[in-house]
Amino acid sequence: MVKVLVINCGSSSLKYQLFNMEDESVMAKGLVERIGLEGSMLKHQPAGKDKVEISAEIPNHKVAIKVMLEALVHKEYGVIEDIKEISAVGHRVVHGGEKFSGSVIIDDKVMDVLKECINLAPLHNPPNIYGIEAVKEILPDVPMVGVFDTAFHQTIPEYAYIYGVPYELYQKYGVRRYGFHGTSHRYVSLRAAQFLGKPIENIKLVTLHLGNGSSISAVKYGKSVENSMGFTPLEGIPMGTRCGNVDPYIPVFIMEKEGVGLDKINDYLNKKCGVLGISGVSSDFRDIEQAAQEGNKRAKLALEVFTYQAKKYIGAYAAAMNGLDAVVFTGGIGENSSLVRKMVCENMDFLGIKIDENKNNVRGKETDISAEDARVRVLIIPTNEELMIARDTVALIK
Repeated sequence: MVKVLVINCGSSSLKYQLFNMEDESVMAKGLVERIGLEGSMLKHQPAGKDKVEISAEIPNHKVAIKVMLEALVHKEYGVIEDIKEISAVGHRVVHGGEKFSGSVIIDDKVMDVLKECINLAPLHNPPNIYGIEAVKEILPDVPMVGVFDTAFHQTIPEYAYIYGVPYELYQKYGVRRYGFHGTSHRYVSLRAAQFLGKPIENIKLVTLHLGNGSSISAVKYGKSVENSMGFTPLEGIPMGTRCGNVDPYIPVFIMEKEGVGLDKINDYLNKKCGVLGISGVSSDFRDIEQAAQEGNKRAKLALEVFTYQAKKYIGAYAAAMNGLDAVVFTGGIGENSSLVRKMVCENMDFLGIKIDENKNNVRGKETDISAEDARVRVLIIPTNEELMIARDTVALIK
């Protein structure tokens, strides 16, 4: 029985799922929170059992992985008898640069490339690397696979990924559009093709991964040809706390007028902007929707800005692909907010996009919400990046 452990390491967190790949069922999943901080704990959910919360001192990712493995083999709430039952480990890695157009078995050469990419993803790649190094130390004989957020977007054509800056900056430093959330966009585009009963090689999709971080992709005949995120995950539509597209001079203006230093501007644009900055209420869309319904004008404006920008990308990507067969909503907001889906899709009938409001009144369920006479289908497909990582891992170790 092939059992695959999927790990997603953040700077102070570690998410995991253990899959039985015979039927792709989740045996256990969980989250280690506040790594290196006070109040660190493990939240462990074995399949068919009660969730367990364990407080412990977890100073680093190595200890976090040990705590996770102890939970997986625990007599009461564990799901395996021995960690030797784990056949392979799949790691989510944010940035693979231009070196990886698919998932790879992790070896020393791969690790060197991941370290080279730190300057492209300084917030994300270091914790990904910590997780890989910790697993290698604790489970030295278990094969590991890296699945990259950027890999799916390596099919974006050169004219779409080059920015209007001196070409030498691309040659010297890799300044180009990379695109992110690739594992999610790949999963939902494959599921959308299955749902529609059509070969993915024959359809044109716009996939909207809408969450605290949001990105939109044009997927033509199964390949990514555009993504709204760019050199970093800061580009695109305004997000929970990220600014999205702004005039490049605005950060300089903010630094000058607000006294925000060079060392702080990145943090400012990533953590104080987006719908949080517009609404002044929250980065959580549930709070923003509630505030808007209660008459908060800035909360209403934040929703309007977010959905308007998403609408613009759908139109642009339909033009870029010379056609559109379906729009796919996924991610925490895309799957659960009927209001956001409605606002994005309204007044798009010229493109053949019309939704049925009754069908749209659904949360987190794979469904077609298109109106009967719509030429373009509108789908909700809950994403499953962890399963995609597990599948890639099994394919490579075999």
